[in-house]
Amino acid sequence: MDKNSKIYIAGHRGMVGSAVQRILEQEGYTNIIGKTSKELDLKDAVAVKEFFESEKPDVVIDAAARVGGILANNEYPYQFLMENMQIQNNLIDQSLKSNVAKFIFLGSSCIYPKFAPQPLKEEYLLTDSLEPTNEWYAVAKITGVKACEAIRKQFKKDFVSLMPTNLYGTHDNFDLKTSHVLPAMLRKFHEAKKNNEPVELWGSGTPMREFLFVDDMAKSVVFALENVLPEHLYNVGTGEDLTIKELAETIQKVVGHTGKIVWDSSKPDGTPRKLMDISKMHQLGWKHQVDLEQGIKKTYQWFLQNIENFKEVKI
Repeated sequence: MDKNSKIYIAGHRGMVGSAVQRILEQEGYTNIIGKTSKELDLKDAVAVKEFFESEKPDVVIDAAARVGGILANNEYPYQFLMENMQIQNNLIDQSLKSNVAKFIFLGSSCIYPKFAPQPLKEEYLLTDSLEPTNEWYAVAKITGVKACEAIRKQFKKDFVSLMPTNLYGTHDNFDLKTSHVLPAMLRKFHEAKKNNEPVELWGSGTPMREFLFVDDMAKSVVFALENVLPEHLYNVGTGEDLTIKELAETIQKVVGHTGKIVWDSSKPDGTPRKLMDISKMHQLGWKHQVDLEQGIKKTYQWFLQNIENFKEVKI
């Protein structure tokens, strides 16, 4: 890939998109473009068409999505389904029509069935029912994966989908109503430390989860950019998981909270385990570099530096 190629990152201000831009710039890419949601509404097909006709990007990286945790998915199912489909459909369709050289679609491990065998292999897609608490988002992302696969099959274009495990890192969402488990925990432990209080967490602490630092995800995107990947769908993760209880204790250690952790077992646990099989990416030559405790330390440092900027996150 030429370092002067025009690369459009959709969602360049989000956690993943900003990390991708940061890593690309570190690698010497000089022609990166991005538009805020005020500058370009990706749900507006006409606006997206005009943008592609004007800018003519060589590469499109789709890191734009409406995202959130269990609470947000449950309360706004229509928005999570429809808005994500509108965003990705407009980007995929215009990328095809504009003959972009490469399209990289970013999704989530929630596309896989709730009780699929562990670790999750790419071929488990559409073999069983989804986790009900985020099926709206998952269905949208599945349609994006299948659209990219269809384009590869029909038009022989280099459209590839990367499905990350649970991501965390700098520029994450730390709002307690809409954030995912790791940033929510980090904020809870920080505030409990400040107020000298115990921390109450949902569930039993027994479910197992895998976490990937966002800069490692960004490096997998650059890897996909610089190589022709032979298949249409790849998992991206660490291949290692831990219990939610172990995660809580790791965050507690990093933050320096010394109080008690109280588990509210009346609250749902969600899927018992979600571990990604990442052997396909490993075989191609990509591997994560940042371990969990190191990544949490980097995230907490960023949180402390930016704490005034995310007091309230609007849904």
